Amino acid sequence: MPNFNYVAMDSRGKETKGTLPANNQGEAINRLKEMGYFPTKVTEAEKPKEKGADKKAPPIKKPAGAKGKGSRKPLNIPGFGSGIPPKVLTAFTRQLATLVDAGLPLLRGLKVLEKQEKNPALRNILNSLALSIESGSTFSEGLAQHPKTFNRLFVNMVKAGELGGVLEVVLQRLSEFMEKAQKIKGKVVAAMFYPVAVLVVAVTILTVLMVFVVPKFKLIFADMLEGKPLPDFTNFVLGISELMASHFIESCLVLVGAFIAIKLSITKTKVGIRLWDKLQLNMPGVGPVLRKVAIGRFTRTLGTLVSSGVPILQALTIVKETAGNVIIGDAVSSVYASVKEGETITAPLEASRVFPPMVISMVDVGEQTGALPEMLMKIADNYDEEVDNAVSAMTSLIEPVMIVFLAVIVGSIVIALFLPLISLIDQLGQEGGGGGGKDE
Repeated sequence: MPNFNYVAMDSRGKETKGTLPANNQGEAINRLKEMGYFPTKVTEAEKPKEKGADKKAPPIKKPAGAKGKGSRKPLNIPGFGSGIPPKVLTAFTRQLATLVDAGLPLLRGLKVLEKQEKNPALRNILNSLALSIESGSTFSEGLAQHPKTFNRLFVNMVKAGELGGVLEVVLQRLSEFMEKAQKIKGKVVAAMFYPVAVLVVAVTILTVLMVFVVPKFKLIFADMLEGKPLPDFTNFVLGISELMASHFIESCLVLVGAFIAIKLSITKTKVGIRLWDKLQLNMPGVGPVLRKVAIGRFTRTLGTLVSSGVPILQALTIVKETAGNVIIGDAVSSVYASVKEGETITAPLEASRVFPPMVISMVDVGEQTGALPEMLMKIADNYDEEVDNAVSAMTSLIEPVMIVFLAVIVGSIVIALFLPLISLIDQLGQEGGGGGGKDE
């Protein structure tokens, strides 16, 4: 009998991992449900190498808090990485909410959307969801079978909507959440595109000048000045040019190797990930914007989950996994531990030193008045607006800075090449003036 690895949520919202023997995936899912778990991922385990591994293995439970401080999984806007554009999935979510709100049965609504859907990947998923519901599964259980398309936030919100009988409301909230996440992501990417593009152009121009153009001037200067010394700045530029031209391939390989090494260190190693995430939040200029994006993401995700009926511990587990920054994730882990012990959210948020006093005060007020979801959404809206303003200000500031930067780089090379010509003209003028005095 094969074994199946599973990830499931218990009734208190705790994540549980383990291994379960079953004849097939469906049987494993049914057994987990009988045990009181909500399975989010069930996959067949690799064949055991040791003898006797086919014997019944007890479930291996692992509390959510032991998963590690602050998972660094990015905020998966449903649709990314699944071959389905986020806009397409957002439109599907909004259309399904409209159909369900109009009184159309969920199964019929899925079939209607399947017929009109042009994206083949989403059309296949809708067909699979319809078959899953027809076989007796709930909508959230069907969604959980497509983790690349529907993340845990999506699945758990739908589950809460099913239990509360407000599926259309939850779907509407999901579509709004996805739209705002895409909007913020698009603005940040657009703001970063211009400086990156200018930097790439500057590096390309600089490389072409230093490797192919400047070396030719060295030969011209040698013929024109006939061994006379060049200005120090010109010698400096010619020296760098000669070094780059003679070791061009080696330099490119070193740069590519350094880029790959840095990329791997900040994405694959725990120390590198932590340092990079901390640097992002404290980087001059860009850091405050990224911090606001992270705080807005945290508050909107948690507010959306809690307002949809997802238990607070389960919501915090999902928020931790979608934090997108290990420093923010650490703060969420502290909040999880605090809430689990019956304490407040504000104390660990304040201790993290990541969240500004205004956010902590508003969360504290929300806890005391029993309006935490509404307060979290207000914080998110406020920070979304601040991100808009900060991105606009940063873009308007970066444009002239990058233009000046490019002008200084190219202008320095041009000046270095013209200095010998100016010296030569001065010498010719002096020689001409001296010769005229002798003739008189």
